[in-house]
Amino acid sequence: MIDPKYDENGLIPVIVQDWRTKTVLMQAYMNEESLRLTKETGKATYYSRSRGKLWVKGEESGHFQYVKEIFTDCDNDCLLLKVEQVGSACHTNNFSCFYRDLEGEEVKSSLPDPAVLYEIFDVICDRALHPKEGSYTNYLFDKGVDKICKKVGEEAAEVIIAAKNRSKEEISYEAADLIFHLLVALKETGATPEDVFLQLQSRR
Repeated sequence: MIDPKYDENGLIPVIVQDWRTKTVLMQAYMNEESLRLTKETGKATYYSRSRGKLWVKGEESGHFQYVKEIFTDCDNDCLLLKVEQVGSACHTNNFSCFYRDLEGEEVKSSLPDPAVLYEIFDVICDRALHPKEGSYTNYLFDKGVDKICKKVGEEAAEVIIAAKNRSKEEISYEAADLIFHLLVALKETGATPEDVFLQLQSRR
């Protein structure tokens, strides 16, 4: 067990990162008690220097941070929390507190957030638990694995055709359809995107 090195005020800086997208969310401080509570509850708990007390991230906004892993740096004087972020991390309602450059300009990524994959999978999981009338996802679940597999095959064929047509727009559209149906198939069989990522990681 590694003992963190707290400063003269009994505090240690903490970097918070989204465990899925690797986005740096915020920076805060912990003392020994807040670190202990974080470990015990699984919810990120920090120490407010301005208010002089502990605070649980999300206790007012509902934007909790569920801690997946805790790391320390090489000098043991800074912590890294990898969390599942509910909603936005920043009080400005931005996902990350680091949304401006030094010129004061707001920086928006030109690429969509890859977390959309998880968002879609979360919706699929929610449909499985709480069926919604008229939902296409529930239609697939109701029809069962044979129907789901048939749709995966159909969408894969559409991707092949799009690739043969050398159409970037077409293959992007069809690949999105295929990925959606693959996510449904994952849920139907009890697997998750993480299981797929682990397989991909092993093939590097």
